[in-house]
Amino acid sequence: MSTPVIELRDVHRRYDGSSEGPPALRQVSLTVRPGEAVAVLGPSGSGKSTLLNLVAGLDRPDTGTVTVNGVRVDALGETASARYRRSQIGMVFQFFNLLDDLTVTDNVLLPAQLAGMARGKAGRRAAELLETLGIDRHAHAYPGRLSGGERQRVAVARALMNRPPLLLADEPTGALDTASGEDVSRLLADLNADGQTIVVVTHDLALAQSCTTRTIRLLDGRIVADQGTGDIEGSFAREGAR
Repeated sequence: MSTPVIELRDVHRRYDGSSEGPPALRQVSLTVRPGEAVAVLGPSGSGKSTLLNLVAGLDRPDTGTVTVNGVRVDALGETASARYRRSQIGMVFQFFNLLDDLTVTDNVLLPAQLAGMARGKAGRRAAELLETLGIDRHAHAYPGRLSGGERQRVAVARALMNRPPLLLADEPTGALDTASGEDVSRLLADLNADGQTIVVVTHDLALAQSCTTRTIRLLDGRIVADQGTGDIEGSFAREGAR
């Protein structure tokens, strides 16, 4: 069996390290294997963002271990965490996080520049991604001139620039209209069909159904369901998750 891309073991994390109040995550164990497309669903305060931040190396558990592609993320220092994010993961955010004073191409090139990729190689990779994602005609445009769906495609291209084993998407359609959201959902499904491992953190069941095949449901910091995306619709709807 293949080595997991993500492996969490007995992860416990309190908000801001406080010993008071309910924890953000309670003894969570989770394995994601290469090529999976997994949705993490749950209402606000369920622990979704904390889980994402731990996998991204932006936070550390109070107890337990976080391993991504063989790297013990919870044991990394600040500099090593930055290197890890550049090489091991791509991140897509709800509000794109593009730099408005840079062209589309320059936004996509940023991760390669930070990683020290040769200029020619980086340029070819950026051009390839823009063409594959259908936004090459906007290569020299600035993000402010693009639609929301187009900007999210640029963000996906940037996230994939360094060929990361893992793509993390945090509410990737949350700031988009319905048509643009469906477009981005199809894009994520296509990327997964090509073998990209994806974890989508969202409260939107429709997004999960359209681009993932496995759903992790969090409630009060615990995993309360781990099953095929199609199987969770009834229980999710009955309990009124947002």
